[in-house]
Amino acid sequence: MSRRSASIAPDIPPAPEPPADCPHCPRLVAFRQDNQAKFPDWHNGPVVSFGDDGARLLIVGLAPGLQGANKTARPFTGDYAGDLLYATIGKFGFSEGTYQARPDDGLKLRGAMISNAVRCVPPQNKPTPAEINTCRAFLRGRIDALPSLTHMLALGRIAHESVLRMYGRKLKDHPFAHGARHELDGVTLFDSYHCSRYNTNTGRLTTEMFEAVFAQITDDMKASR
Repeated sequence: MSRRSASIAPDIPPAPEPPADCPHCPRLVAFRQDNQAKFPDWHNGPVVSFGDDGARLLIVGLAPGLQGANKTARPFTGDYAGDLLYATIGKFGFSEGTYQARPDDGLKLRGAMISNAVRCVPPQNKPTPAEINTCRAFLRGRIDALPSLTHMLALGRIAHESVLRMYGRKLKDHPFAHGARHELDGVTLFDSYHCSRYNTNTGRLTTEMFEAVFAQITDDMKASR
């Protein structure tokens, strides 16, 4: 039994990954079916986590991008956010190989895994609160399936809040802020603004700011060994 006090849909057993034909969110199912008709060669389904089963670091994003992970079936692969994320992951030693924005590029993560708070692409990249709550069962299952996990990185407020709710924490006690650190039952959570094109184009997030959070995480990992 999980030691975490999780806020999840009671009728969905926690599992690390949703089924390929996950039926739990009607709006997302309808959007998936619409995309299957429009883009039959794309993945168009729940996107499973990518990385090392022995990961100490779990990176949690918002949801698959329509022309990114929803197309390629690998988190943050095929869109701008992935360019910045995978470059930074590589710089800090969490990957081997070269990211080429496609799932067959041979890239492997070392000591890290990437997942999302919501596993299916939502219309306009905006999941509803009900969809976030429903998919939290899979976030819980993913976390519970990582026995070596010590650190997490939430990319954006929605990922941050979903993690906190999963741990049964009050949001007011753990406010989201870029570079913020939160202790959660043996796991340390760090926050970053999402590495989206919008955030980088507007200057809300710079490469230096993003790398600074990774530097915090790696320093903390070294200190906690």
